[in-house]
Amino acid sequence: MSSGSIRRAQLVAPFGVGALSVLVDGTSVITAGLDHWYESSDSNPVDIKEYEAHDWRLEARLKVNSFRLPPDFRPSSSGDSDRNVKLNVPVLRFPRWCYCMYCKRLELTTLTMQHPTRCKDAKHKDWKHEPRMAQVPFVTVCTNGHIDDFPFNEWVHRSESPSCFGPLRLKSIGGAGLDGQRVVCDSCDSQRSLSGITETRLVNGEEHSNLSDRLSPDSEDLFLCSGVRPWLGQLEGSCGKPQRGALRAAGNVYFPKVESSIYLPRNAGKVSSEMHTLMEQATVSVTMSTLHSVFGSELDVNVLRNSLLKSVPPELFRAITDEELLEGYLDRFGESGNPPVDENESGNDSLSETSIWRYPEYLQIRETPKDVFLTISDPGIDSGLDDYLDRVRSVEVLRETRALRGFTRVHDDPLTLSDGKRQLRRQALQPQQDWLPAYVVKGEGIYFELNEQRLSAWESTPTAQARAHKIAQRYNVVATQRGLNERELTPRFILMHTLGHLLINELVFTCGYSSASLRERLYVSEHNNSRMAGILIYTAAGDSEGTMGGLVRMAQTDNLRSVLYSAISKARWCSSDPVCMETGTKGQGPDSCNLAACHSCSLVPETSCEEFNRFLDRGLVIGTLNDPALGYFQPETR
Repeated sequence: MSSGSIRRAQLVAPFGVGALSVLVDGTSVITAGLDHWYESSDSNPVDIKEYEAHDWRLEARLKVNSFRLPPDFRPSSSGDSDRNVKLNVPVLRFPRWCYCMYCKRLELTTLTMQHPTRCKDAKHKDWKHEPRMAQVPFVTVCTNGHIDDFPFNEWVHRSESPSCFGPLRLKSIGGAGLDGQRVVCDSCDSQRSLSGITETRLVNGEEHSNLSDRLSPDSEDLFLCSGVRPWLGQLEGSCGKPQRGALRAAGNVYFPKVESSIYLPRNAGKVSSEMHTLMEQATVSVTMSTLHSVFGSELDVNVLRNSLLKSVPPELFRAITDEELLEGYLDRFGESGNPPVDENESGNDSLSETSIWRYPEYLQIRETPKDVFLTISDPGIDSGLDDYLDRVRSVEVLRETRALRGFTRVHDDPLTLSDGKRQLRRQALQPQQDWLPAYVVKGEGIYFELNEQRLSAWESTPTAQARAHKIAQRYNVVATQRGLNERELTPRFILMHTLGHLLINELVFTCGYSSASLRERLYVSEHNNSRMAGILIYTAAGDSEGTMGGLVRMAQTDNLRSVLYSAISKARWCSSDPVCMETGTKGQGPDSCNLAACHSCSLVPETSCEEFNRFLDRGLVIGTLNDPALGYFQPETR
């Protein structure tokens, strides 16, 4: 049986449920659904509480009772405990089609991986060992999130229900790309090139694919998606969407929907690290959860302490006061204070706007809370930056939870909460038992807030409005083609998004972090009741690289001035200029939604960007070659 290893964080993204990956032996697999994630291969007991994580805001937003960390594999017992030994995340072999590298025969196998597939073609009957077959690089996907094996038999016979089921071969006939790949049937001599299987086009504003429209040139019937979900073991279903061919390693095969939250303590500083450590114990967590289901926020502290004494040695919490014990309980379940209102809690299946969701984070980050999970200080602002910045914060400690709530294919389109959950498991769970896979990271960061007065005056200028309108217009054309809602892209948003990228690239060189270990978090809104203009750049790594202190040191007054000036100075001339700046007037990058922004100046790893490297423009930051005064940062900012 094939097996492999992968980092736990990657099982949330980019290799979460429904994603394709390759094991060390070359087997292509798809991550299975959540139904069997915590089943031991032996008869060892499984303690789920060890993997539970909580964030009260994110739990309310995603309508779950808890989150679970992906299991870590333990080959043997540790000490006297044999709990959670040999836990693994199940995967299935996909695609099922395999081909022989010698005779080119195609064979449809199973999803299971009990043994490698061997070619049993008559051409190898005299061979000492039958050659091992390799999986084909082609799959089909649809916009409803389904993925299926490529229909080689239907394609070569040009029929949705072919009568011939003879042996097929995938031959290379020369030529570049898919034009040089040809499917041949040994029985009826039918053959057909794979040219065009990934191509799509617009017909009356709707997206069509060559695979669905041109399976049979003599028929007007469409070859539509059958709705199979191999990651759940379901090879039958219903869908009706056009399906298109894709390379299994293509970027449009899987777009994980990850919702993240920075942990906000209800009463900063009142819950000590000892109390947080105590609540991480499985017996404590179970006891508190049981009490909460009965008493809610009206729990008497004596009842809490007496209940804990029945299952926890008193030495563990004897030094913890009643007040701290109760504060920890209330903080754990989000019962202290008034939680922010979320549209999603009122029954709306679409998650509330990001600006509404992040506004409580914005209010706390711009202050200076002191807590085990969120510690922020004010390093001050250099006098030379007063005209451009209103606030700088040194985020010494933060805790972020990232949860997978579903995925899309073909396009990174919006996804409702219920649709996403249905993709992750066969059977839905009751809300009081529901959970999602998540990963928790601790790190540090720098928070910048632009000068609101200067920003408001700048973004109201006709030139800035016209520049941002170009990007909004291009995106809205694409959104209309895909049946999505149009989006308001303001000069404020594009400026801060681009500035975040420029600062990430500069901090990579200044601090020595790897480029993928930094992330941006945008706090941008023009709504009167949630007006924001902030950027948080923080470490995204879950290992020691996330807490080395480099970003905190850069928030100091002298260091920050040097970093910001250097980032702005480098942005004034890209190594691809004047091409980058001039090409930007016509659009470039994903969906042509960037102006003056390319890999040489403004783009960062996609895991670091919230918008997949879209909606970027250096022109709104530093001006253009023809209009240097267009940018928020004037030419004298050096």
